[in-house]
Amino acid sequence: MKIALLGYGKMGKEIESIAIKRNHTIVSKVDKNFIEGEINSADIAINFSDPFAAVSNISMALNLNIPVVSGTTGWLKNYSIIESLSKNYEQNNTKNSIIFES
Repeated sequence: MKIALLGYGKMGKEIESIAIKRNHTIVSKVDKNFIEGEINSADIAINFSDPFAAVSNISMALNLNIPVVSGTTGWLKNYSIIESLSKNYEQNNTKNSIIFES
């Protein structure tokens, strides 16, 4: 699977390590100070950014037709924005968008 990491702190690095051990490919890393790789080639995006970046990161991926798994907490006051984007995404794709708030 081709994975985009949205947030490249402690959890992003841990996810990268596990993904590589399981023969997945990290095609993009997005963090506050950089964007590396080609996010639009990802099969899925995994978001472990800070709450302030979560909504823009998730929105970016969904707008690129990339489903998202999010483990970031603290952004639910903006959940309706993502819910709307997710519904829009699902109307235009055969894959489901995946949203998870831990």
